[in-house]
Amino acid sequence: MSASCVMGLWKVGRLLPPGRSLLAAYPTLVSARLSVRAHSGFSRGFAGAVRRPGSSGAALRCAFLLGGGLGLYHTVKYTLQRQHAEQPEQSGSGTACDVKLKLYQYKTCPFCSKVRVFLDYHAIPYEVVEVNPVMRQEIKWSTYRKVPILMVNDSVQLKDSSVIISALMTFLISREKNIPEIVSCYPEMKATNDRGKEVIEFGNKYWVMVDENKHRHVYPEKTSRQEEIKWRKWVDEWLVHLISPNVYRTPAEALASFDYIVREGNFGTFEGVFAKYLGAAAMWLISKRLKRRHNLQDDVRQDLYKAVNEWVAAIGKKKKFMGGENPNLADLAVFGVLKVMEDLEAFADMMENTKVKKWYGRMENAVHHCPE
Repeated sequence: MSASCVMGLWKVGRLLPPGRSLLAAYPTLVSARLSVRAHSGFSRGFAGAVRRPGSSGAALRCAFLLGGGLGLYHTVKYTLQRQHAEQPEQSGSGTACDVKLKLYQYKTCPFCSKVRVFLDYHAIPYEVVEVNPVMRQEIKWSTYRKVPILMVNDSVQLKDSSVIISALMTFLISREKNIPEIVSCYPEMKATNDRGKEVIEFGNKYWVMVDENKHRHVYPEKTSRQEEIKWRKWVDEWLVHLISPNVYRTPAEALASFDYIVREGNFGTFEGVFAKYLGAAAMWLISKRLKRRHNLQDDVRQDLYKAVNEWVAAIGKKKKFMGGENPNLADLAVFGVLKVMEDLEAFADMMENTKVKKWYGRMENAVHHCPE
């Protein structure tokens, strides 16, 4: 949504007089159990000496108790440490991510929202840098001029929301690989989109790199992985394109959307005024073009309702989430995209006219770790 806003503001800025251009002016706590069992391999002589009265027997008893206590202490300590190190990370139960993360974002961008939802669900700490969508000074150090950008340990740059999520999920599962090694699995490539424009794409962007011995733990059913990839693609290639036409559907909705964008975003006072009014007008007009480009109905709400109901039907009545008892990456992606519409008219209409409400409520509880 924010990326489309910036393009709209640029078009409006071109109409301003020179010097007044808008572009010149956004773990699971490891529970361990130790079973202690007495063995019959003690020599009878030693056992008898411990039981005999007298100072030597008392000394032996003290030595036995002291030695046994120390042995038990070290055994428990070693067992706890080993089990803690080997315990796989469970979704939503804490974090095994011991890296420093900094997310450069627009708060109202659906792609950025996808990344935040993933990080929040897995309880991974991260710092947020809100980027000014006009000047973008916060990411001037990067040749990649889009958001989200995730910096890892202030040295590795992750780009594209789906790559960020796939790479981090791979890191959580395969801790023997470091981030640079994982990033190499998602090569950056130049491609041409359907409008003939050169764009940057990434290979394997929807694949979580899981080795065979962990595959069944992550994807318990034969079709789990294929279904997750299918719906993650659907989110990026279809669902996300329904957001702008719906939130800018009418002049009033466009103004309300930009009021929300300005309040939540990183705008200066002067920029905010122009963004709210000129941006709303521009995006209302651009939304008409987006509707034609994506072959949407005159009433774009119907396309939104149809898409959301299609998603709910794919989950089915027997599962809480697409991932089963717990959300998978497709669940998190759909939730992240829809979440940017909260507090807007389009979101209220969607909740009232589709079957998504129960699933959305379960997702809110799962992401924020609230009991149902």
